[in-house]
Amino acid sequence: MDIRIPPSRLSGTVTAISSKSDAHRNLICAAFAHSPTVIDINTLSEDIWATIDCITALGAKVSFDDKGKISVSPITGKTGLSVKHPDFSANSLNSSESGSRSDDRNAAPPSLNCRESGSTLRFLLPVASAFYETVSFEGGGRLPDRPLSPLMEEMEAHGCRFSARKLPFTVSGPMHGGIFHLPGDISSQFISGLLMAFPLTGADSRIILTTPLESAGYIDMTIDTMRNYGINVQKHDDGFSVNGGQRYISPGVVTTDGDWSNSAFWLAAGALSGPVTCSGLSTGSLQGDKQIMSILRRMGANIYETRNNEIISAPAGTPSLAAAEIDASQVPDLVPILAVTAATAEGETLIYNAARLRLKESDRLHAICDCINRVGGKAVQYQDSLRITGVARLRGGTVESYNDHRIVMAMAIASAVSTGDIVIKGAQAVNKSYPDFLRDFEMLGGKVHVIDDRQ
Repeated sequence: MDIRIPPSRLSGTVTAISSKSDAHRNLICAAFAHSPTVIDINTLSEDIWATIDCITALGAKVSFDDKGKISVSPITGKTGLSVKHPDFSANSLNSSESGSRSDDRNAAPPSLNCRESGSTLRFLLPVASAFYETVSFEGGGRLPDRPLSPLMEEMEAHGCRFSARKLPFTVSGPMHGGIFHLPGDISSQFISGLLMAFPLTGADSRIILTTPLESAGYIDMTIDTMRNYGINVQKHDDGFSVNGGQRYISPGVVTTDGDWSNSAFWLAAGALSGPVTCSGLSTGSLQGDKQIMSILRRMGANIYETRNNEIISAPAGTPSLAAAEIDASQVPDLVPILAVTAATAEGETLIYNAARLRLKESDRLHAICDCINRVGGKAVQYQDSLRITGVARLRGGTVESYNDHRIVMAMAIASAVSTGDIVIKGAQAVNKSYPDFLRDFEMLGGKVHVIDDRQ
């Protein structure tokens, strides 16, 4: 789907969608708990659907009501199941049920289609391998090319065998507990996946970090979710450990956090155009991307919290935002929208420690640099950084989505500081994390014209 977005002021109020990071973790822990769990998730994206499909294939039973609540009955048998998706258009959750429990313990080993979700694959790879002797994985888009090393090697050192070095492959195991050595600067998802798998091994297990930890907030989220399900994770100076003999205990009912990563686009829109009010966000959240508030403040935006737990973002009192130096090591998902925010900020903005962005749904350093330059900005990419020189206004133009949801959202927000239309090719990529983004964009005053609806 190609869309054209004319310049427009963005202002108003928007409700944060559920954090997909929080949803992934809750769904997986619930699938292995001792009793059913009800999870309140107000928006289901393609990535969350991937995890629902996979835990259903592993043997969990997932059902839905008309109020946005998902009931997860835990895995009791090692069976492969199929899932039928209900209609989730416009966030309307219709009553439905996914899968049907089978008692055939001799069914074929489960096959997990992770689609394009890196979180689903990297979390469930060690989790499923700790629970099953054999399990198969596949995925689409750039997922087969995204790195799984050194997680694979550590799993092999603990009883696993892989049929191939990249998707699709079959893993034979099961994975045993023990001591795992991992770098902390490749993917926090490797660490989270192992932590969630450790209770299923029954053994004392430990992760020793060989390099400094990046995206630490995501590990904190994992530890907090596991604690909510009765698992104690211990932090050490050099890593983490989980004592054997623990099991997942359902908390009964869980409400997922509002998503700071996706709400960052609206807060940036408020700083560029606004004001914009975001409701449903908690400043007490462990999500690292809540740093968007402090970063926008450093650039001169007016960001404050109301008594009703709403976050309001408004333009700077000066003629424009100011450039800043931004360390992306703990907030890599914020880089696309921060780059757009910097495109019309006064001075030169440097976004550094961002090499991992080259291994996301797209090479995000290249993608956002290319897009900014194509609409009249000035950006230069380096191996692990971006340098952006602010201009008064963007002029508009045509950009590729690079099949990346965060590139689509960032370039839509860029229309608020453009003098001409911005055309985004392949805008359907937004469904990966925020299927109602364009609807909410229009609710804030944006205008979207579909010029080619072919997928």
